[in-house]
Amino acid sequence: MSEKVKDNGRKGTIALERIESVILLIRDERVILDNDLARLYGIETRRLNEQVRRNANRFPHDFMFQVSSEEFETLKSHFATSRSGWDGRRKLPLAFTEHGAIMAASVLNTPLAVEMSIFVVRAFIRMRSFLASHKELALKVGTCQ
Repeated sequence: MSEKVKDNGRKGTIALERIESVILLIRDERVILDNDLARLYGIETRRLNEQVRRNANRFPHDFMFQVSSEEFETLKSHFATSRSGWDGRRKLPLAFTEHGAIMAASVLNTPLAVEMSIFVVRAFIRMRSFLASHKELALKVGTCQ
């Protein structure tokens, strides 16, 4: 899997697009859910959550939070056909902000997690840039009218 995400042209773009597809907006924060982050980092969700619990002091509320049952039900209804494995969860998912995703890579400290964390940062940056450019365009259109 590591070779697929090397930053060499098209493969790097595919990695960014893959990561961008799992970034969600919850509580006005762009986040990646624990199961998606674990998949990106090449580990089981259970292992990611264990490491987060062991290093809880490294994950303040602005790095990570637990999704409420209402938020999770809303997510499930939006992604009912495209996300598998959500019905089998025993616990509500954790949502990681950009900073939380990077901190998770640092506590996991695996080569793939470190490598993928670079793409995670790039995906968040690219998404912010995209949204900012659309906001500027909307302001320009508004002033022309």
